[in-house]
Amino acid sequence: MAGPIDAVTAVHNAFRKDMEGVDAAARGAAQGTPGFEAALGRYRFLNEVLVWHAEGEELAVFPALEEVAPLVAEAYERDHRALDAAYERLDVAVARGDALETARAAAAFKFHLDVHLDKEDAHLYRIVAERIPPPELGRIAGVMAAHIPAERQPETISWMFPLLGPDDRENMLRIQQMVLPPEVFSMVAGLVRQAVGDEWAELTRRMPDLPA
Repeated sequence: MAGPIDAVTAVHNAFRKDMEGVDAAARGAAQGTPGFEAALGRYRFLNEVLVWHAEGEELAVFPALEEVAPLVAEAYERDHRALDAAYERLDVAVARGDALETARAAAAFKFHLDVHLDKEDAHLYRIVAERIPPPELGRIAGVMAAHIPAERQPETISWMFPLLGPDDRENMLRIQQMVLPPEVFSMVAGLVRQAVGDEWAELTRRMPDLPA
């Protein structure tokens, strides 16, 4: 059964996928290949979601982790500040129209993000799953989800689900089905259906209670 850790894994995979596209776009632009502007421009919204996610961790995950594994979260919070700096470097390079520096900044941002997410998956969230009881995990997941501004939820869903594979989509949707009131989940499912298009059929195969 899908749980809060599966939701974190899904979000991490979306970050990886989108940052891969941003990095490729920055590299293509530096090589003089036209048509990369839209893909490169995704970095701003990607960072917005990344900041919401990081702030949610600092608000809910890290304090809970401190109770069961003191000092572990400190290094990850430092990673968050380094990611802030990496984003600022990329943003400045784009604003200046410096294609080479944009490519360098995007590569640095991607490298640091990949390392950070891999460490969280292999270390931090493994400790969380092993040492924090399920009811507390559910509360933490709720705090993190609520940290996304309500008016930005549709945009976030439309951003995330096309970036996910079938397993992550199913896990994320099952978790939302468990924690959301039925009328809210129905709205979320509609947004997901719009976001994934024809691939909605695979979700209904996996979750027959979804509308066809």
